[in-house]
Amino acid sequence: MLGGNWYKGYITSELIGPAINWTSLHWASRSLETGSTRDSISLEVIGVDTTGKQVTLINNIASSTGDLNLNIDAITYPYLYLRTYIEDDSLRTPRQLTRWQIYYDEVPEAVVNPNLAQFYAPQLMEGDSVSWTIPVENISNSNMDSLLVDFYLYDKDNVRHNISSPRYNPLPAGQSLSTNLRLSTENYLGLNSLWIEANPRNDQREKYHYNNYAEIKFNVDRDITNPILDVTFDGQHILNGDIVSAKPMIEIKLKDENRFLALNDTTKYKIYLTVPDGSPKQVYFEGAQGLSTSKDLLKWTPAQLPDNSFRITFSPELLTDGIYELKAQARDESGNASGNNDYRISFEVINKSTITNFINYPNPFTTSTKFVFTLTGSVVPTYLKIQIATVTGKIVREITHDQIGSIHIGRNVTEYAWDGKDEFGDQLAKGVYLYRVVTSINGSAIEQRFTSADKFFTKGWGKMYLLR
Repeated sequence: MLGGNWYKGYITSELIGPAINWTSLHWASRSLETGSTRDSISLEVIGVDTTGKQVTLINNIASSTGDLNLNIDAITYPYLYLRTYIEDDSLRTPRQLTRWQIYYDEVPEAVVNPNLAQFYAPQLMEGDSVSWTIPVENISNSNMDSLLVDFYLYDKDNVRHNISSPRYNPLPAGQSLSTNLRLSTENYLGLNSLWIEANPRNDQREKYHYNNYAEIKFNVDRDITNPILDVTFDGQHILNGDIVSAKPMIEIKLKDENRFLALNDTTKYKIYLTVPDGSPKQVYFEGAQGLSTSKDLLKWTPAQLPDNSFRITFSPELLTDGIYELKAQARDESGNASGNNDYRISFEVINKSTITNFINYPNPFTTSTKFVFTLTGSVVPTYLKIQIATVTGKIVREITHDQIGSIHIGRNVTEYAWDGKDEFGDQLAKGVYLYRVVTSINGSAIEQRFTSADKFFTKGWGKMYLLR
C-alpha cells in the first residue's frame, strides 16, 4: 500500500504469516541520482498479535542494514508486515525499494477434501448405521502434530449432537490421512446434517480454518412395521380351550424385521397369567439374565442380530385344575406394538394323568390314516403301542412309540400315518380292522379319560375301515 504527500511517503507490505518461527529480514534500495545526499529511507517491522492488535517491534532500520536476524516471538506475534518511509524534499526523486523479504517457518495448513469422501448411505432405515470416510490433507510445507477431529450432527430440529472427537496420527507436510465415522441412526429420525471439523478449537496453529469443514445430509425413515409375537406351549401352538401340561414350558418369541435395532429391552414386554377364579397377575422378569432358578420368573434371551428375535421362557407349576388365561403385550425398539390387541389365550389344566381313546382320521381311509388323542397331567407316557388286528383277532401290525413320533400333554395328532400294510409291508385287503392302544407311565397304567367318542369303542377296541 502507498501513502504520503509531495516529497515524502510510505509503502506497506502485505500481511506476512502466520509463522511458527521468524528467521530473518532482508532488504535493499537504490538512488535515482548519483551521489544524492537528500534522499532518506528507513524500515520498520510491525507485529500483529492473535487479537489483531498491531505493535511496532523494530523501527528506524537504516538502508545500510540490509540483513537482520529476527528475534520475534511467533506465538505472540504470528503475523508481521513491513513499512518503509521514503523522503526527498529537493528533487522529489526518492530512493527506490528493490528488495524486502522475510524468511520464516510457516504454520501448517490442513484442508478437508470432500471430493474424495465415501458415504453410506443417503437414505437409511431407523437403526441402520451411517459410515463416513473423508480425507484431511496437509497442503503446506510444515508438519502437523497429531490431528484432532470433531464429528457432530444437527438433527431435524437443528439441535447439535457432539458425536466424537478422535485424535489421529501426526500429519506430515504434503501427506493426507483418512478420518472415519460410523454412527447408528437409532435416535436421529428425519433429515440430519453431519459435520466434520479438522483441528477444532485451535488445537494446533494453522494458517486458515474455513477449509477445515465438510457437511453431508442424510434422511432416516422411521420403522413402522409391527413385530410378530409367537406363543407356544411345550413347543405347540394351541387353540383357545385346549388342554396343556400342568407344568408347561411356555415360550414367547417376538420377531422384528428391523435388522439394526436388536430386541433386548425387557421393559417393552408385559406378561399376565390369570388362574382359575382369579384376577390377572403380572409375571416379572428375572433380575439378571440367567441368574434365577425361580419358576415364577420370566427367563429371557436377547436378540442376536441379524436374527432379531427376543425369546422368553416361563415354566409355571399349575397345581389347580381349571381354565387359565395368558395375556402378552410386546413392543419393538421403535415402539411398534405386536398387534392392535393384546395376545390372549385360554387353556385348561388337569393335573391327573389321563388319556382318551385314539380316534383314527380319516375313517374310512384309502391310502393312510393318523391317530388323534388327548393327554392330561404333566408327564407323557413312557410306553405306548398301537395294535391293529383283523375282525378275527389276528394282530397284523404293531406301531411302537418310536414310530408314532413325539407326543405332548394336550391334543395330539400323530406324525405317523398308517398306510394299510402289515408287519411285512404287504398291502392288506379292504375291510374292517380293529385297533387298541396300550400305554403306561413308568410301568403304571394310565387312567382313561372318557369322551363322547367312547361309544365307538368296544372293550377298548375301535374300528377302522380300509377302502380300495
